[in-house]
Amino acid sequence: MSYAATSTHSSSGDGEFRRHWRLLLAAMAGVICSSVVLPFYTIGTLLKPVTAEFGWSRAEFQSAILFSATLGAMAGPVVGWLIDRYGSRRIALPGLAGLSLGFFLAASMDGSLWVFYSAYACMALLGAGTTPITWTRAVGAAFSRRRGLALGIALSGTGICAMAAPLFTVWLLEQHGWRGAYVGLGLLPLLLAAPLVLWGFRGEPAPGAPADAAGAGATGLSVREALRGYRFWVLLGSVFFAYLAVSGIGPNIIPALTDQGLSPTQAALLQGVYGASIIGARILVGALVDRFWAPGVACLSLLLPVVGCLILSDPAPLWAQGVAMALIGFAAGAELDLMSFLAARYFGMRHYGAIYALLYAALAVCSGTAPALFALVQDRSGSYDAAFAGAAVLFALSAFLVLALGRYPRADGHPAS
Repeated sequence: MSYAATSTHSSSGDGEFRRHWRLLLAAMAGVICSSVVLPFYTIGTLLKPVTAEFGWSRAEFQSAILFSATLGAMAGPVVGWLIDRYGSRRIALPGLAGLSLGFFLAASMDGSLWVFYSAYACMALLGAGTTPITWTRAVGAAFSRRRGLALGIALSGTGICAMAAPLFTVWLLEQHGWRGAYVGLGLLPLLLAAPLVLWGFRGEPAPGAPADAAGAGATGLSVREALRGYRFWVLLGSVFFAYLAVSGIGPNIIPALTDQGLSPTQAALLQGVYGASIIGARILVGALVDRFWAPGVACLSLLLPVVGCLILSDPAPLWAQGVAMALIGFAAGAELDLMSFLAARYFGMRHYGAIYALLYAALAVCSGTAPALFALVQDRSGSYDAAFAGAAVLFALSAFLVLALGRYPRADGHPAS
C-alpha cells in the first residue's frame, strides 16, 4: 500500500540547496568523523594486528564497541536536549575534539583491556556531540521540501567512511603500525570536520526556528506525546532489529573475509563496495521518500540484505561476496536515512533532537552488543556463518515491522483525521 508524500517539489526545493549547501557539506564531513561511524568502520581493520600483539580474543577486542555504544546511548538524550536548546554548532565542535582525544588514548595503550575500553568509551562520551543527532537536527531544520534528499546526502558520509576509512587504516598500518593508525584516525576530526563545521554551520537555523517556507521546525509532538503513541515503539523496534544485524556485520566484514583467504587489502576493497552501496542508498532512498510513502520504501530496502546475508552464510565466490556486500550496504545506508526522515515526518521538528536521541539509544545499544556477539559466534564455531544467517532473520523482521507506522500524521505530528 502506498501513500504519496505531501511535500511539493517546486523550484523552492532547489532553493534550499542553494541556501544551505555549505551546511550540508559540513554535516557530511561531520558524519564521516562521528563517534558512531569512524570508530565503527575502522575497528575491524585493526582487529588482527592488535589482538596478535596482546593475545586478546576477537570478542574481547570487539567488546570495545560495547563500552563506546553504552555511553553513547546514555549521552544521546542529553545531547539531543542541548542541541534543541543551543544549536548543533556549539555541540559539534567540542565533540570532534573529544573524539580525537579518544583515538589518541587508544594509540598509547600498553596491553591492558581496560585502557583499550576506556579509549573507546572516551570516543563516545567526549565525542557525543558528533553523533547523527547533531547533523540530522541541523539538516532537518534547514530543509523542508527536500528534507529526505538532504538527509540522504548528509548521511552518505557513513558510506564514504565505510568505503575509504578501512583503506586509509590499512595504509596507516603498513606505514606506521597500529599505534600510528590510531593517531592518524584521531587527526581526521580535527583536520577534516572541524574546519568545515566552523565554516559551514554559520548559516545554521536558530534552535526552534521554522524550516524554510514550511515552518516544520516549529511544530511537532512533545517527547511525552511521542512516547504515548504506538508509532514511536514501532519505529524503535524496526531500528533495533535492523541495526542489530547491520552493527554485527560492519566491524566483522574484514575479519570474516580474511578468514576466507582474502588479503587485508582485498577485504578492504570489498568493504569499499559495501561503503559505495551505502552512499547510493542514502541518496536514492532520500529522493524516494520525498515522493513515496517512506515505510514502503523502508520495507523494500530492508528485504534486500536478507539475500546478501544468505550468500555470506555459506562459502561463496568473490563476485557473489561483492553482490552480498552491495545488498547489505544498501540496507545499512537506507536505515539511518529512513530513521531520521521518519522521526521528522511522524513526530515533527519541535522536539526532534530529544525524540531522535531516544531512537538513537537503541541504535547505540545494537552498535555496542552486536559486533561482540558476531565475534563470539566466530570464537565458538570458527565461522561467521550462523551469525550471517541470524542477521537475515533480523532484517526480515525489521522490514515488515516498519509497515505498521501507517499513514503520515498531520504537519503538527498528530494523527491524521
